[in-house]
Amino acid sequence: MEPFRFHLFVCTQAKPEGVSSCPSHGSLAVLEKLDRELQWRGLTNEIQLTTCGCMGLCDEGPVMVVYPEGVWYRRVQASDVAEIIDAHLRGGVPVARLIWDDFAAMKVMSVEHGENFRAAMAARDKAGILPDPWDQMIRGFQPSRCILTALELDVFTAVADGASAQEIGSKIHANARAVSMLLNALVSLGLLTKDGIQYRNTTDSARFFVQGSKDNQRNGLLHTANIWHRWSTLTDAVRRGTCVAIEHDTRDWTQHFIAGMQRNAKHRAPLVVKNLGTAGVRRILDLGGGSGAYSIAFAKASPDVHCDILDLPEVVPLTAEYVKNAGMSAQISLRAGDMLRDEFGSNYDLILLNAICHMFSEEQNLQLFRRARQALAPNGRLAVQDFILNNEKTGPQHAALFALNMLVGTEAGASYSEAEYVAWMKAAGFAEVSRMHLPGPSDLIVGRIEKA
Repeated sequence: MEPFRFHLFVCTQAKPEGVSSCPSHGSLAVLEKLDRELQWRGLTNEIQLTTCGCMGLCDEGPVMVVYPEGVWYRRVQASDVAEIIDAHLRGGVPVARLIWDDFAAMKVMSVEHGENFRAAMAARDKAGILPDPWDQMIRGFQPSRCILTALELDVFTAVADGASAQEIGSKIHANARAVSMLLNALVSLGLLTKDGIQYRNTTDSARFFVQGSKDNQRNGLLHTANIWHRWSTLTDAVRRGTCVAIEHDTRDWTQHFIAGMQRNAKHRAPLVVKNLGTAGVRRILDLGGGSGAYSIAFAKASPDVHCDILDLPEVVPLTAEYVKNAGMSAQISLRAGDMLRDEFGSNYDLILLNAICHMFSEEQNLQLFRRARQALAPNGRLAVQDFILNNEKTGPQHAALFALNMLVGTEAGASYSEAEYVAWMKAAGFAEVSRMHLPGPSDLIVGRIEKA
């Protein structure tokens, strides 16, 4: 028995550039069109769409198999999707011109493909060739740097509704020849299209990278560009054991940093509110609140909640704009100060440390937790959201790499393990410490003090 009326498998196995594969023949576009059309027709509860690995029939791709009949289609294009849905999935009649039913030939091709692949891999290994995954990982900075440079130069905004390299270069005050090389690379990455000498934004680049777009994320991503420059100092930072100073415009850096934090926080804030809840919560202290996303989420969740945000003097004016735009000024107060030195206040039901502890040393975090405990009301909680390492500190990968991000960007910051957070909270006097798993790369560590 099939749990769905139909089950579609589309090959999306990527191969090295220049090697025949279903993706190189357009399977990703087929997959996207199938997903969109099935949603539009309201068929997602009846038809399951699944990607799959190589079936050994790369030269005849894109390959798609439809179960329970076991109908094989070859050379499927996005333009064929509507016909397949209407004729086969709705009408019960497979599309004859796309059917591949020469099973003997298919088996020969698949077996031959497997033998050739294994022989090629054996030859590469014997010759001492670096495996493709490692080679791609080592060169992975190239597409990243290409996109970040385009964001720094505001290329996508300059492209607008279409422009030549000469016109774009003039807008961004850059060399036309070099701009054309950058634009061509962006086309290869799927972020621009090219027709003659005219370049145009794709749907995604127009949505996310163009100034004025509702979903523009350029300002937040410029923080990633700043991080890239710091990562170029990693070798020296490892030698020295701390960050290497890099000159930057403090005002721009702070704006980009807060925008970058807002980009992540506005998605994660509702998850934090859902897991911590607002029952019994009236006063919240949001340490290093940045854009105020978490305070805003708590204030929206309960009209009885009042939040105090403590952040650095250069950040607070930016926070005020986010709070004002959210319409939450009546429930959120702002204080300029340094959380490592300035007073917290008292009688808070909840103190938040979202994406903060990784900036500080072990001793600084312990002292921060002790001071937080003193500022809490009876039965109050301290909630830390951060990337949590395993006890060996070797994973998850995101957290392990982020530790290096703190090495190049702070004096003594790092990613920390659950055991370390628990130890600090216990040492600070929290009677009950628990971990709450959240979707995504970070989790919550929550400490509660005993009732008076």
